[in-house]
Amino acid sequence: MGTGGPLALARAHLVAEGEPDAPFFVFNSDVTCDYPLTKMLDFHKAHGKEGTICVTKVSDPSKYGVVVHDATGKIDRFVEKPKTFVGDEINAGLYLFSPSMLRRIPERPTSIEKEVFPAMAADGDLFAMQLEGYWMDIGQPKDYLSGVGMHLASLRVRSPAALADGAADPRIVGNVLVHPSASLGEGCRVGPDAVIGPDCVVGAGARVSGATLLGGSSVASHAVVMDSILGWGSSVGAWGRVAGKSVIGEDVAIAAEVALEGTIVLPHKGIKASSFEAGKIIM
Repeated sequence: MGTGGPLALARAHLVAEGEPDAPFFVFNSDVTCDYPLTKMLDFHKAHGKEGTICVTKVSDPSKYGVVVHDATGKIDRFVEKPKTFVGDEINAGLYLFSPSMLRRIPERPTSIEKEVFPAMAADGDLFAMQLEGYWMDIGQPKDYLSGVGMHLASLRVRSPAALADGAADPRIVGNVLVHPSASLGEGCRVGPDAVIGPDCVVGAGARVSGATLLGGSSVASHAVVMDSILGWGSSVGAWGRVAGKSVIGEDVAIAAEVALEGTIVLPHKGIKASSFEAGKIIM
């Protein structure tokens, strides 16, 4: 149904009972940022029109669709991958709408960005609010890992108590999230920019850096996971190594002393041999 059609199908659920004018949020799920929801709501109420979209500045706008607006935030037009400079702000994928905008969306596959937003802008009903702080499209694994680092850095400023305390635990280096149910072995080293999910196990002397361990995964003693994603319930054997933006699917068992570099492993596999071929996919 595209990015707009589902909103039409959900119309009855998006109009609050007893509050027919109450706005609702819509987010692209492959984005990470600080989500300034209160600020968005205040901005939306202040301009009083149908829609607010967050925009973020990029260094190379020629790769994106640029949002052109005036000093008040009122959007004039959208320019797709401009060859000459018209602005450096792009759609950040965070929206706030008044229910009246739903009349613009037919119950058919619809692109909200290409069909609905230009019409709203032409009617003077769409405003842009600049997003402060970090923003990252995390739809690809390498971008997800970059986004994790940005999120952890933001937590260091906004909510440092959420991070593992490196001052109290010498196993923690830099910005790290460790779920309370996770287990860290003696002499291991975790971080910087690492996330250890629920029920994960990091063995004695193991090293996890710039990586995310999803729920129930484990890294055996003296193994290394760097700049990679370890899927749910997967395991890396003793003295093993997973690095180079590798993505290990769910329920994958990597044998002891196996090294994977830049490797994608699909779920439910047993890996018994090393792969140093960058970009290799194990099916």
